[in-house]
Amino acid sequence: MPKLIKLAGDTAQWAEDIFTHVGDDDVLPEGDVILSLARFQAEGEILLSNSRRVGVRVEADQEVEALAYDLPRLSVVALAFPKYRDGRAYTSARLLRERLGFTGEVRAVGDVLQEQAGFMVRCGFDAFEPADGATPEVWTKAAHRYRHVYQRAADNRQVAFEERAS
Repeated sequence: MPKLIKLAGDTAQWAEDIFTHVGDDDVLPEGDVILSLARFQAEGEILLSNSRRVGVRVEADQEVEALAYDLPRLSVVALAFPKYRDGRAYTSARLLRERLGFTGEVRAVGDVLQEQAGFMVRCGFDAFEPADGATPEVWTKAAHRYRHVYQRAADNRQVAFEERAS
């Protein structure tokens, strides 16, 4: 079972992962689950009506817009990083937060490294399954490494030129 780090305000901390990641061919367990986008599109309506919390794993080559109708009923959207240098999940996170108004958990899964923490937080991620064994203390420090930011993002931090003007 992967270790889960969640943000609580500006601080990262260990969290119990109550969701079970379920493969496309696996038997559905009891409780809360995270499914692939394809399986969710096939079985999601039934699962959502069973009063369980449901999450969807979106791979880097899939579009989060496919979930637009169901987002209010989802608890988690897990965005996959197949390799640390593949940044498509950053775009998906911003789309979820800014355009689609998703307020649930946006989780980073896959090749998630502490060096990415600051960028992930800025894009709207609030839960992480680190692949490099990072601890919440290290994650908090990495997420807040830079005091100034130079462009707007999903975290709504004040950008440097506005900070200088005030």
